This record gives sequence, C-alpha cells and structure tokens, in this order.
Amino acid sequence: MFEMRMEIRAIIFDFDYTLADSSQGEEKSVNSALHDLNLPQALPEAICMTIGMSLAETFLKLSGQEHAERSQEFARHFKRYADEIMADLTVLYPAVASVARSLRRQGKKLGIVSTKFRYRIESLLQRENVRDLFDVIVGGEDVASHKPDPEGLKQAMADLGCLPAQVLYVGDSVVDAETAKRAQTAFIAVLSGVTDQKAFEGYPLIAVIENLSQLPEKLAF
Repeated sequence: MFEMRMEIRAIIFDFDYTLADSSQGEEKSVNSALHDLNLPQALPEAICMTIGMSLAETFLKLSGQEHAERSQEFARHFKRYADEIMADLTVLYPAVASVARSLRRQGKKLGIVSTKFRYRIESLLQRENVRDLFDVIVGGEDVASHKPDPEGLKQAMADLGCLPAQVLYVGDSVVDAETAKRAQTAFIAVLSGVTDQKAFEGYPLIAVIENLSQLPEKLAF
C-alpha cells in the first residue's frame, strides 16, 4: 500500500472509464476509420481494451505493426468521426457530480488528466453542468508524451500548485497506475472499466474501489 507522507490537497482523475463511458463512440469512430483505410473491423471488446491509449497505440494494437506507417492516417479519420459523434455517445457516470462537490466542500482541488482531447472532455462537462467543479484539465493535445509518461500529471500538479505527495490520482487502468507511480503520487484504482483488480497487483495503491461513489469514504486515511 502507498505510504501517505503529506495531506492530500488535490484529486486528479483519469477520464474514460473513470468519470465517463465513451465506449460506444470509440467503437463507432475506430471502426469507421478502419473502414476508410480498407482494414478489417475490430471487435468491440478489443476496442474497449484500447480506451485510454493514444490513437497511435490504439491503431497498432488493433491492426498490427505491419500497418504502423498508416497510424497518422487512422488518427485523422478517427478524429473526424469522433468530432461528429463522440459527445452524444459519451455518458458521464452518475456519481461524478455528487462526488466532485463533496470533495470540493472538503477543500480539495480537482483535475483531470487524460489521453482524450481536452476539448471533448470540456464539451461533455459543460453539457452536464459540472465543468466548474474541475480546476484544471490536461488532455491529449496538451502534452508531447502520453500516459504512462507522467508529463500530463506533472503539468496538472504544477497548475494546481501541488507537490506529488499532496496529490491523489484516480484511474481505471494499469496505465493510470504506472503514470501515478512515475509521477510519485498516491493512486486509487476504480473498477468501472475493463481492468480487473488482479491487474493492479504490484502497484502502490491506497485502495481499489468498485465505482466512484466509494471514493469519499476511502479518503479518510
């Protein structure tokens, strides 16, 4: 378990499968892009396993190394479709607003660090009237290196004026756990995605929770 050294001042969240479910939009955008490239369609289960990866990583995972030179082409097609349908096919988890408000009442700063583009995250949060609950959002377009590189998490910490020991990162994948480890922040795993609890063994964790609604009680460390 992670050893607490300082009071947690800020909670930073991953987005996909942590705060929201965008799987339907991801599936349609990925397979539409693959169709335009005349490549085989991917199974929904396989696409869901790539959510949270960069577009280049997603393409290689689903299409294989032999098509690596077409990753930028895939990204262009994906972005075009995602701009049209992603917002309407993304659902914010029910507990997000109440949990965020509870944490803010406790004086915590809140942020989001994701490989998803910031403008898509902001659009959804504004639609759900919760954008003002988050002090900083760092998206895929804001960094040179994506998770598990800690660049985005470090950028968010700097924007929030917090040291790593004052920050908790909450995410659903081992990529998120590795990002927190590299950034030297505390981490809580949430099982609202496609990663099971066993996958987090070996990572320093405060806790593993089934869904976001359990987060406030776990912060009474």
